[in-house]
Amino acid sequence: MVSASQPRISPGRIRELGPVNWVVWQIVSRATGTSDAHLFSTLGRTRGLFRGWLHYSGKLMPGGRLPRYESELVIIRVAQLRDCAYEMDHHIRLSRRAGVTGEILDRLRTGPTAAGWSDKHRALLNAVDRLVNTRDLDDDTWAELAKYYDERSLIEIVLLINQYDGLATTITALRIQRDGL
Repeated sequence: MVSASQPRISPGRIRELGPVNWVVWQIVSRATGTSDAHLFSTLGRTRGLFRGWLHYSGKLMPGGRLPRYESELVIIRVAQLRDCAYEMDHHIRLSRRAGVTGEILDRLRTGPTAAGWSDKHRALLNAVDRLVNTRDLDDDTWAELAKYYDERSLIEIVLLINQYDGLATTITALRIQRDGL
């Protein structure tokens, strides 16, 4: 995992975040088990944009149509492919509540070729790898994924993968430090 050096933009506090984003940052930090969720105290500096992003993100996860377990499989696989330690740390903590065990994490690090995946989850992880690595899904990958998901879920899967891929880019470009550092 790429280690963040000095952040390019320091995490904000009440003055930089404003009162609404400061409260959101406090709540999210507590909910994720840290005193300062750096992602939120950094992005919160954008004020209204942060709240719009948070609403959109929340509609995908945890408020999406996919079961939480599958959302976490997608997110952790993206974090692995993008070498994003912050995203990985955060979602390892969250994924435990969704049933992702240490053994499953090991399989996620290997990817869709690891033994033990159901056909459905192998198709999902193949789609993650394909989309992150090529920015597209070929017809075979799409057809395999479509065996298990309806059209609305297929759209959501593509949006979820891209949301966390873009978030990994943001975390890396801003050099957001891992929580607790």
